Amino acid sequence: MGKAIIAILCLVIGVVIGGIGALTLGGGAMAGLGIATGLSAGICSTVQAAVEEELLTPEQVDQVLTRAATDMAALTGNTVEGEIVGSSDDCADVLETLRASAS
Repeated sequence: MGKAIIAILCLVIGVVIGGIGALTLGGGAMAGLGIATGLSAGICSTVQAAVEEELLTPEQVDQVLTRAATDMAALTGNTVEGEIVGSSDDCADVLETLRASAS
């Protein structure tokens, strides 16, 4: 009987510790996703405004975004593509996704 109680107690403690660890890792992943989405939304809304104000052409936007993505990847050592917008087409997709989720 004593071994069963110890086993159940260890199981409960393991579940609690595992749950806390999972919440911590999940929270970090969600924060990273939120930061990437917010960064993309900010970049895209800024370059869209620059195009509408005729300060930049779509080709210049592509050039600037490609350079910024390349510089950021070099700075962070991150070679994973798709996390940071790199062209005006990417921006159109990001803004459309945000509009759809806001509806």
